[in-house]
Amino acid sequence: MTAPVRVAVPRKGRPLEAVLDRFAERADATNVADDVASTLRYEKAVTKGEQVPEQGVYERLAEYSDPAEPHRPDFTLLRDARAGKPRRVVFDSLTLDVDGTPVQLVGREEPFRALRTHEFALGFDSADLVLEEVVQLRPEPLTAIADLNDRIDPHDTDVRVVSGLGDTVYHTLMGTQEAVRGGPTDELSREFVSQFEGDLCISPRYERLVEAVLGTDATEGVEFVYPDPDSETEEEAAVAETGVGVYLTVTGSTARDHGLELGERLFPSETVLMENQCEAGGDAVEAVERALASTEETAIPMQ
Repeated sequence: MTAPVRVAVPRKGRPLEAVLDRFAERADATNVADDVASTLRYEKAVTKGEQVPEQGVYERLAEYSDPAEPHRPDFTLLRDARAGKPRRVVFDSLTLDVDGTPVQLVGREEPFRALRTHEFALGFDSADLVLEEVVQLRPEPLTAIADLNDRIDPHDTDVRVVSGLGDTVYHTLMGTQEAVRGGPTDELSREFVSQFEGDLCISPRYERLVEAVLGTDATEGVEFVYPDPDSETEEEAAVAETGVGVYLTVTGSTARDHGLELGERLFPSETVLMENQCEAGGDAVEAVERALASTEETAIPMQ
């Protein structure tokens, strides 16, 4: 039997659902993808206290997974490091057929780092992690996922971005009406930030990302501040208290609920297919990559 091509994928959340959608399209796996997504949504609701299960977590885990069935998904338990958070059922593995090639999806907490350490040839993860870890900071802003590979130092990592999956939300500039009206320009844009001096509220995990997408020239005179980690305050509320900030938005409704105006969309947050160029040789890996990547028109130039 041909050894499966192993692909690192996230264990939970929006990025995993985007990956499952792609495999549903390319591997005729709609039913199993829906089963995994619905199971993880239910378990997320249990973790948040929105559902009260009739069975304990180990009984549920045994019901979800059956190693005797090779094409049935497996799940595992993840211990959440945050205080007061229980163990959570997350995705572990699943084997599918992609155009005649067996492909094993393997859940990882940080698929991008698993590719960096040469554990996998292919993987999916958020483009945000690529920005946070390996893109070079330059005076000019980074505005598109298609430009990511140009910012990766080949001496730093062998991982390159192949294409995006289109599950796009945006890192968006936002601010209170008072801050905007009293700001250096009439609207919240990159030009606003380039002339702005003062506090800019962001999530602490996105500091390098924000600096990359704004450019180092624009962030001179800007002081990054963060939501209180010991507080239950939402990020949008922290931005409202500061006056100006950057945070992820889908519809922007939560930001508006906190009296914030939405400005320029700075950068798309999207799940991306990646390859480790040193590990990606071989007909099977190349065939799977071609099947999973976006069209040539939306593929990302390789460095």
